[in-house]
Amino acid sequence: MTGIVFARRDDRLGEFAVRRLDPAADAALVHGWVTHPKAAFWLMQDCDVAAVGHAYREIDAHPHHEAFIGLYEGRPAFLVERYDPARVELAGLYPAREGDIGMHFLCAPADTPLHGFTRAVITTVMELLFADRAVRRVVVEPDVRNTAVHALNAAVGFEVAGAVAKPEKDALLSTCTREQYRAAVADG
Repeated sequence: MTGIVFARRDDRLGEFAVRRLDPAADAALVHGWVTHPKAAFWLMQDCDVAAVGHAYREIDAHPHHEAFIGLYEGRPAFLVERYDPARVELAGLYPAREGDIGMHFLCAPADTPLHGFTRAVITTVMELLFADRAVRRVVVEPDVRNTAVHALNAAVGFEVAGAVAKPEKDALLSTCTREQYRAAVADG
């Protein structure tokens, strides 16, 4: 496949890969994902396709923020954002460390849920992030009410650092070092 920046095989579910998001070509696809009722915590429920395209053009142009489309068995299935949390999202709101990377991920809505899929997606995202040897710790800031993602984060090694008040939400800051992640997936 062309444009793939990362790929891994999940022993149970199969092939996962990641490619860069193209704001023009992917806006309609991503719009369907970020405006779905299950994506309420993505905070784009009222956006039209043009607004989604604009948001991802801004990310594409930002020197410290990137977006990717995740593929499952060659088909678009999830969204990933990678960012420098000291400059984007959490600037001035937490004690940043060298080697920190921030991330967001969103699974596409599915007509037929696949058991273990979301866990395989977050594992793919963590493997993508830790493939960069400069990354020492992943930092996330999901909405405090998003209990499903808190449980998923904990399952792959994240530890809660505390609540953070952001302009758009109250977030639960959590971090995961490479060692915490490796220990969690070895146990799980």
